[in-house]
Amino acid sequence: MTAYTAEVLWSRSGQKFIDNRYSRKHVLRFDGGIEVVGSSSPHVVPLPYSVPNAVDPEEVFVSSLSSCHMLWFLSIAAKLGFVVDHYHDIAEGVMEKDSKGKLMMSVVTLRPEVTFSGEKQPTADELQQLHHEAHEECFIANSVKTEVRCEPILSGREDR
Repeated sequence: MTAYTAEVLWSRSGQKFIDNRYSRKHVLRFDGGIEVVGSSSPHVVPLPYSVPNAVDPEEVFVSSLSSCHMLWFLSIAAKLGFVVDHYHDIAEGVMEKDSKGKLMMSVVTLRPEVTFSGEKQPTADELQQLHHEAHEECFIANSVKTEVRCEPILSGREDR
């Protein structure tokens, strides 16, 4: 078993609080020492109580799925002898109500575009298989009830 930690720090800083008119700005601190400004999404809590240029939990959730998929993809590609030069994903999460009327991240769609170099280039089928294997191995995707879709952009191949 391996444990992972993240710190979340928030302070009232003299705000009334019980009127629900307080800043949702906080700090996310990760074990490597990186700190990121966090907030609720302005789509959930209106301005000025949310911070639009901060990272919100929904974005962190989507990025964790995208990042995990990418890391597995790179590992599998390297083992198969494919040289990856660039990997770019604009992942998107959809929030909607579930069957119980609770908001949830129902679908996250990954749209990775990968550029390869070298003599060994994956075919379209091999590229799909690489993404399939990465999805199957992704710890985060295996941990959530959200549907995770992968719709790779095939234009990133050097031979096109």
